[in-house]
Amino acid sequence: MAKTNFAALTDEQKTAWGMDFWAHARNRSFINKFLGKSANSMIHHITELRKDKKGARAVLTLVADLQGDGVVGDSRLEDNEESMKSFDTVIGIDQLRNANRLEGRMADQKSIVNFRRQSRDKLAYWLGDRIDQIAFLTASSLPYTWHTNGATRTGSNLPNLEFAEATPAPTTNRQFYLGADGDLVQGTGFDAPDGSLTPLTYKSLVRMKANAKDAYLKPLRSNGGEDLYMVFVTPQGMADLRLDPDFIQNIRHAGVRGKSNDLFSGASSVMVDGMIIHEYRHVFSNEQAADGDRFGATTGTDTGQRALFCGAQALGMADIGAAEWVEDVFDYENELGISVAKIFGFLNPQFKGNLSSYDTKENFGVMVLDTALSVYS
Repeated sequence: MAKTNFAALTDEQKTAWGMDFWAHARNRSFINKFLGKSANSMIHHITELRKDKKGARAVLTLVADLQGDGVVGDSRLEDNEESMKSFDTVIGIDQLRNANRLEGRMADQKSIVNFRRQSRDKLAYWLGDRIDQIAFLTASSLPYTWHTNGATRTGSNLPNLEFAEATPAPTTNRQFYLGADGDLVQGTGFDAPDGSLTPLTYKSLVRMKANAKDAYLKPLRSNGGEDLYMVFVTPQGMADLRLDPDFIQNIRHAGVRGKSNDLFSGASSVMVDGMIIHEYRHVFSNEQAADGDRFGATTGTDTGQRALFCGAQALGMADIGAAEWVEDVFDYENELGISVAKIFGFLNPQFKGNLSSYDTKENFGVMVLDTALSVYS
C-alpha cells in the first residue's frame, strides 16, 4: 500500500494550507469582526509595511481635528490655510509560534490525515484565542503577564513579545471607575477605596458616552451617518446590565417589538442609545487574581471587570502576511510535526492634542471603566 508523505508537500500546497489555516484562525477570532482598513474602524488593520529611513515598519497615522476658526467675509484665506496635524506611531511586530507533534504511528489509532486536520483546527483555535487575549489586554492597558481572568501567566512567553512593553497605561481623561454612589470617578479600580466599586448600570454607560464626546473620543460612523461607540463587558457584567431596571426599561421601549427584541432574544450584542454593547469572555476581569492583585487601593481584594468604551482607531493591528504552516518528520518519518507561526502586533495608540494644547498625550480611541461584579459581592 502506498504511503502519503505529508512532509513532502510542494511550496504551493504549503502556501495553500497556510492561507487556509489563517482564514480558519481568523474566523475563530472574536476581534476579526472589528478590523478595518480605514480610520473609521475600531481596530485599524495594517497589512503592509511602510518603507522609510528606518527601514520597513508598520505605521499607524492619527490625524487630529482642525482647531482654527477659519476666515470670514472677504478676509484673505490664501496664506492663512490651517495645517493638518498628524501623528505617526509605529506598531511593534513579533512572531508567535506553536506546534503539535505526533508521538508515532502506533501511538495514534487515527490516520495521519486526521492528525493533520485536527492539528489545523486546534492550532487555529489556539491562535485566534491568543490574538483575542492580547487584543483585549492591550485595549485595557494591562500587562501580558496576566490572563484575561486576572490570573498570573506562568511559563508564558507572551510578556516577551516585542510590542508587549509598548502598551501605555490609560491616560487621565480616559480612565474611570464606578464609585460607591454609582457615579463615575476619574481613576482606575486599582486607585479606588476598598469596597467602593459598584456594578455596571445603564446610567453609567450614558455618562461614559457623554464623557467620550466631551473628551473628543472619535466615534465610529455607521453607514447611515450615525455616531456609534463599541462597549465590551464580561458575561457577568452583561448580566448586571440586563438586571438593571433602567436598562430593561430602555431596551423594552426603544428596541424592536416582539421576540426579536434584545431583551428577550438573549443576544450577546445589544444596540442602545448609540452604543453597541458586546459581551465577551476575554474582556478583563480579576476573578482569578490573587488577593492583593484585584481592585482596591489598600487591600486589593475587590473583584470586578474592566469594561471598554471604544471609538475609531481604538487599537492598531499589524497583520503581516499569512500564517506560516510548516510540516516536518522525525525518527525516520515515524513522527509527524506541524508548526504554525504568525507575525503580528498590537498598539493602543496615543496622540497629543486637544482644544487647548498639543502637549498632553491621551489614548486615542478607548476609555476604560472599572466596575464591580454583583455575583461576587
